[in-house]
Amino acid sequence: APFIRVNCAAIPENLIESEFFGHEKGAFTGAISKREGRFELAHGGTILLDEISEISQAVQAKLLRVLQEREFERVGGSRTISVDVRVIATTNRNLEQCVERKEFRQDLFFRLNVVPIYLPPLREHIEDVPLLARSFLKRFSRKHGANVSDISPECMSVLCNHSWPGNVRELQNVIERGVILCGDETVLKPEHLGLSLRQMEPSVTQTSASVNEIAKLDDKLVKLSDVERVHILNVLQKCKGNRTHAARLLDISIRTLRNKLNEYKKQGMLSECFANDTPDLEE
Repeated sequence: APFIRVNCAAIPENLIESEFFGHEKGAFTGAISKREGRFELAHGGTILLDEISEISQAVQAKLLRVLQEREFERVGGSRTISVDVRVIATTNRNLEQCVERKEFRQDLFFRLNVVPIYLPPLREHIEDVPLLARSFLKRFSRKHGANVSDISPECMSVLCNHSWPGNVRELQNVIERGVILCGDETVLKPEHLGLSLRQMEPSVTQTSASVNEIAKLDDKLVKLSDVERVHILNVLQKCKGNRTHAARLLDISIRTLRNKLNEYKKQGMLSECFANDTPDLEE
Protein backbone atom coordinates (compact mmCIF):
# COMPACT_ATOMS: atom_id res chain seq x y z
CA ALA A 1 0.00 0.00 0.00
CA PRO A 2 1.31 3.49 -0.79
CA PHE A 3 2.52 5.86 1.90
CA ILE A 4 2.57 9.50 0.82
CA ARG A 5 4.08 12.27 2.96
CA VAL A 6 3.20 15.93 2.44
CA ASN A 7 5.01 18.75 4.24
CA CYS A 8 2.25 21.35 4.32
CA ALA A 9 4.57 24.07 5.63
CA ALA A 10 6.91 23.72 2.65
CA ILE A 11 4.28 24.19 -0.08
CA PRO A 12 3.27 27.72 -1.19
CA GLU A 13 -0.33 28.55 -0.34
CA ASN A 14 -1.31 29.03 -3.98
CA LEU A 15 -0.06 25.53 -4.88
CA ILE A 16 -1.17 23.42 -1.94
CA GLU A 17 -4.66 22.70 -3.30
CA SER A 18 -3.15 21.44 -6.55
CA GLU A 19 -0.61 19.42 -4.54
CA PHE A 20 -3.38 17.78 -2.50
CA PHE A 21 -5.96 17.14 -5.20
CA GLY A 22 -4.13 17.47 -8.51
CA HIS A 23 -5.16 19.61 -11.49
CA GLU A 24 -6.44 19.36 -15.03
CA LYS A 25 -4.59 20.60 -18.09
CA GLY A 26 -5.01 24.37 -18.43
CA ALA A 27 -6.37 24.81 -14.90
CA PHE A 28 -3.92 27.66 -14.34
CA THR A 29 -0.85 29.22 -15.91
CA GLY A 30 1.80 26.54 -16.16
CA ALA A 31 -0.61 23.59 -15.95
CA ILE A 32 0.50 22.13 -19.28
CA SER A 33 -0.77 18.64 -18.49
CA LYS A 34 -3.06 16.76 -16.14
CA ARG A 35 -1.51 15.90 -12.76
CA GLU A 36 -2.67 13.54 -10.03
CA GLY A 37 -2.63 14.93 -6.50
CA ARG A 38 -1.23 13.36 -3.37
CA PHE A 39 -4.61 12.01 -2.26
CA GLU A 40 -5.02 10.13 -5.54
CA LEU A 41 -1.51 8.73 -5.23
CA ALA A 42 -2.29 7.58 -1.67
CA HIS A 43 -5.48 5.72 -2.68
CA GLY A 44 -5.64 2.41 -0.83
CA GLY A 45 -2.88 3.48 1.55
CA THR A 46 -1.88 6.26 3.93
CA ILE A 47 -1.20 9.97 3.56
CA LEU A 48 0.80 11.85 6.20
CA LEU A 49 -0.01 15.56 6.39
CA ASP A 50 2.95 17.06 8.23
CA GLU A 51 2.38 20.50 9.86
CA ILE A 52 -1.37 20.40 9.17
CA SER A 53 -1.83 23.67 11.08
CA GLU A 54 -0.12 25.61 8.27
CA ILE A 55 -2.83 25.16 5.61
CA SER A 56 -5.31 27.95 4.84
CA GLN A 57 -8.97 27.99 5.87
CA ALA A 58 -10.03 27.45 2.25
CA VAL A 59 -7.94 24.29 1.91
CA GLN A 60 -9.10 23.16 5.36
CA ALA A 61 -12.70 23.21 4.11
CA LYS A 62 -11.82 21.06 1.08
CA LEU A 63 -9.80 18.69 3.24
CA LEU A 64 -12.78 18.28 5.56
CA ARG A 65 -14.89 17.19 2.59
CA VAL A 66 -12.32 14.54 1.64
CA LEU A 67 -12.29 13.19 5.20
CA GLN A 68 -16.07 13.08 5.49
CA GLU A 69 -17.18 12.13 1.98
CA ARG A 70 -13.97 10.58 0.61
CA GLU A 71 -14.23 12.49 -2.64
CA PHE A 72 -12.95 15.63 -4.37
CA GLU A 73 -12.40 17.26 -7.76
CA ARG A 74 -9.07 18.21 -9.27
CA VAL A 75 -8.32 21.91 -9.64
CA GLY A 76 -9.97 23.02 -12.89
CA GLY A 77 -11.92 19.76 -13.17
CA SER A 78 -15.55 18.74 -12.70
CA ARG A 79 -15.25 14.96 -12.38
CA THR A 80 -15.64 13.72 -8.81
CA ILE A 81 -12.85 11.38 -7.73
CA SER A 82 -13.38 8.90 -4.90
CA VAL A 83 -10.52 7.81 -2.66
CA ASP A 84 -10.01 5.45 0.25
CA VAL A 85 -7.15 6.88 2.30
CA ARG A 86 -5.98 6.67 5.90
CA VAL A 87 -5.00 10.18 7.05
CA ILE A 88 -2.33 10.92 9.65
CA ALA A 89 -1.84 14.58 10.56
CA THR A 90 1.00 16.07 12.61
CA THR A 91 1.72 19.51 14.01
CA ASN A 92 4.03 21.14 16.52
CA ARG A 93 1.34 23.63 17.51
CA ASN A 94 -1.57 23.28 19.94
CA LEU A 95 -4.53 22.83 17.59
CA GLU A 96 -7.07 23.50 20.35
CA GLN A 97 -5.54 26.94 20.82
CA CYS A 98 -5.53 27.43 17.04
CA VAL A 99 -9.26 26.67 17.03
CA GLU A 100 -9.87 29.19 19.82
CA ARG A 101 -7.99 31.84 17.82
CA LYS A 102 -10.04 30.98 14.71
CA GLU A 103 -6.90 29.87 12.89
CA PHE A 104 -8.07 26.27 12.46
CA ARG A 105 -11.56 24.97 11.71
CA GLN A 106 -13.24 23.40 14.69
CA ASP A 107 -15.08 20.79 12.58
CA LEU A 108 -11.82 19.72 10.92
CA PHE A 109 -10.11 19.52 14.31
CA PHE A 110 -12.79 17.18 15.66
CA ARG A 111 -12.66 15.11 12.46
CA LEU A 112 -8.90 14.65 12.80
CA ASN A 113 -8.81 14.24 16.57
CA VAL A 114 -9.86 10.56 16.59
CA VAL A 115 -6.73 8.92 18.03
CA PRO A 116 -4.47 11.74 19.25
CA ILE A 117 -0.87 10.85 20.09
CA TYR A 118 1.27 13.30 22.04
CA LEU A 119 5.00 13.08 21.41
CA PRO A 120 6.89 14.94 24.15
CA PRO A 121 9.70 17.27 23.08
CA LEU A 122 13.25 15.95 23.33
CA ARG A 123 13.94 18.16 26.37
CA GLU A 124 11.34 16.12 28.32
CA HIS A 125 13.11 12.79 27.69
CA ILE A 126 16.71 13.91 27.68
CA GLU A 127 17.79 10.39 28.65
CA ASP A 128 17.30 9.43 24.98
CA VAL A 129 19.92 11.93 23.79
CA PRO A 130 22.99 9.63 24.22
CA LEU A 131 21.34 6.79 22.31
CA LEU A 132 20.15 9.09 19.51
CA ALA A 133 23.48 10.92 19.34
CA ARG A 134 25.46 7.70 18.94
CA SER A 135 23.03 6.41 16.32
CA PHE A 136 23.34 9.64 14.31
CA LEU A 137 27.13 9.56 14.76
CA LYS A 138 27.36 6.12 13.13
CA ARG A 139 25.01 7.11 10.32
CA PHE A 140 26.78 10.35 9.39
CA SER A 141 30.26 8.89 9.82
CA ARG A 142 29.35 6.34 7.14
CA LYS A 143 27.63 8.97 4.98
CA HIS A 144 30.61 11.34 4.97
CA GLY A 145 33.35 8.70 5.04
CA ALA A 146 34.61 9.95 8.41
CA ASN A 147 36.39 8.02 11.16
CA VAL A 148 34.47 9.57 14.08
CA SER A 149 33.65 6.66 16.37
CA ASP A 150 33.01 8.16 19.81
CA ILE A 151 31.64 11.18 21.69
CA SER A 152 33.72 12.72 24.47
CA PRO A 153 32.16 12.94 27.98
CA GLU A 154 32.33 16.76 27.79
CA CYS A 155 30.54 16.73 24.45
CA MET A 156 27.86 14.35 25.74
CA SER A 157 27.35 16.64 28.74
CA VAL A 158 26.71 19.57 26.40
CA LEU A 159 24.26 17.50 24.35
CA CYS A 160 22.38 16.30 27.44
CA ASN A 161 22.04 19.80 28.87
CA HIS A 162 20.94 21.58 25.69
CA SER A 163 17.21 22.47 25.58
CA TRP A 164 16.78 21.25 21.95
CA PRO A 165 14.04 23.63 20.75
CA GLY A 166 14.31 21.93 17.35
CA ASN A 167 13.89 18.48 18.93
CA VAL A 168 15.36 15.39 17.21
CA ARG A 169 15.87 17.19 13.89
CA GLU A 170 18.10 19.74 15.61
CA LEU A 171 20.11 16.99 17.34
CA GLN A 172 20.51 15.19 14.02
CA ASN A 173 21.77 18.35 12.31
CA VAL A 174 24.17 19.15 15.17
CA ILE A 175 25.70 15.66 15.05
CA GLU A 176 26.06 15.76 11.26
CA ARG A 177 27.73 19.17 11.48
CA GLY A 178 30.02 17.84 14.21
CA VAL A 179 31.06 14.85 12.10
CA ILE A 180 31.92 17.15 9.20
CA LEU A 181 33.90 19.55 11.42
CA CYS A 182 35.81 16.70 13.10
CA GLY A 183 38.08 16.36 10.09
CA ASP A 184 40.58 13.58 10.79
CA GLU A 185 39.74 13.34 14.50
CA THR A 186 37.99 10.23 15.82
CA VAL A 187 36.20 11.70 18.86
CA LEU A 188 33.40 14.26 18.73
CA LYS A 189 34.13 17.21 21.05
CA PRO A 190 32.10 20.28 22.14
CA GLU A 191 33.95 22.58 19.73
CA HIS A 192 32.78 20.43 16.80
CA LEU A 193 29.08 20.91 17.56
CA GLY A 194 28.81 24.47 16.29
CA LEU A 195 26.65 25.50 19.27
CA SER A 196 27.14 29.02 20.60
CA LEU A 197 28.49 29.62 24.11
CA ARG A 198 25.02 30.79 25.11
CA GLN A 199 23.55 27.48 23.99
CA MET A 200 26.15 25.63 26.08
CA GLU A 201 25.41 27.66 29.25
CA PRO A 202 23.16 25.02 30.91
CA SER A 203 25.97 22.49 30.91
CA VAL A 204 28.37 25.05 32.37
CA THR A 205 25.87 25.86 35.13
CA GLN A 206 25.39 22.22 36.02
CA THR A 207 29.14 21.57 35.96
CA SER A 208 29.70 24.51 38.31
CA ALA A 209 27.07 23.17 40.70
CA SER A 210 28.73 19.75 40.72
CA VAL A 211 32.15 21.29 41.32
CA ASN A 212 30.78 23.28 44.25
CA GLU A 213 29.34 20.13 45.82
CA ILE A 214 32.60 18.28 45.32
CA ALA A 215 34.53 21.17 46.86
CA LYS A 216 32.48 20.79 50.03
CA LEU A 217 33.60 17.19 50.46
CA ASP A 218 37.04 18.10 51.72
CA ASP A 219 38.88 21.36 52.27
CA LYS A 220 42.15 19.97 50.93
CA LEU A 221 41.92 16.86 48.78
CA VAL A 222 39.06 15.06 47.07
CA LYS A 223 39.18 11.35 46.35
CA LEU A 224 38.21 10.15 42.88
CA SER A 225 35.59 7.83 44.40
CA ASP A 226 33.92 10.84 46.05
CA VAL A 227 33.85 12.73 42.76
CA GLU A 228 32.26 9.71 41.08
CA ARG A 229 29.68 9.32 43.85
CA VAL A 230 28.62 12.98 43.70
CA HIS A 231 28.27 12.83 39.93
CA ILE A 232 26.27 9.59 39.99
CA LEU A 233 23.87 10.91 42.62
CA ASN A 234 23.50 14.21 40.73
CA VAL A 235 22.51 12.33 37.59
CA LEU A 236 20.16 10.06 39.56
CA GLN A 237 18.48 13.10 41.07
CA LYS A 238 18.16 14.70 37.61
CA CYS A 239 16.44 11.50 36.45
CA LYS A 240 14.08 11.63 39.46
CA GLY A 241 15.43 8.35 40.83
CA ASN A 242 14.92 6.41 37.59
CA ARG A 243 17.93 4.09 37.55
CA THR A 244 17.46 2.95 33.97
CA HIS A 245 17.55 6.52 32.67
CA ALA A 246 20.45 7.42 34.96
CA ALA A 247 22.49 4.45 33.73
CA ARG A 248 21.95 5.53 30.12
CA LEU A 249 23.13 9.06 30.84
CA LEU A 250 26.15 7.75 32.76
CA ASP A 251 26.88 5.29 29.94
CA ILE A 252 27.09 2.35 32.35
CA SER A 253 25.00 -0.79 32.75
CA ILE A 254 22.06 -0.81 35.14
CA ARG A 255 23.82 -3.60 37.05
CA THR A 256 26.92 -1.43 37.56
CA LEU A 257 24.77 1.45 38.80
CA ARG A 258 22.89 -0.84 41.19
CA ASN A 259 26.15 -2.20 42.61
CA LYS A 260 27.50 1.30 43.21
CA LEU A 261 24.30 2.41 44.93
CA ASN A 262 24.37 -0.68 47.17
CA GLU A 263 27.97 0.18 48.06
CA TYR A 264 27.00 3.76 48.94
CA LYS A 265 24.10 2.43 51.01
CA LYS A 266 26.39 0.15 53.05
CA GLN A 267 28.72 3.09 53.68
CA GLY A 268 25.80 5.26 54.79
CA MET A 269 26.42 7.68 51.93
CA LEU A 270 23.06 7.29 50.20
CA SER A 271 20.24 9.70 51.02
CA GLU A 272 16.87 8.29 52.03
CA CYS A 273 15.21 9.26 48.74
CA PHE A 274 17.57 6.90 46.88
CA ALA A 275 18.01 4.27 49.60
CA ASN A 276 14.98 2.16 48.69
CA ASP A 277 15.64 -0.49 46.08
CA THR A 278 12.96 0.60 43.64
CA PRO A 279 12.38 -1.65 40.61
CA ASP A 280 14.06 -0.66 37.37
CA LEU A 281 12.18 -0.28 34.11
CA GLU A 282 14.55 -2.56 32.26
CA GLU A 283 17.86 -4.35 32.58
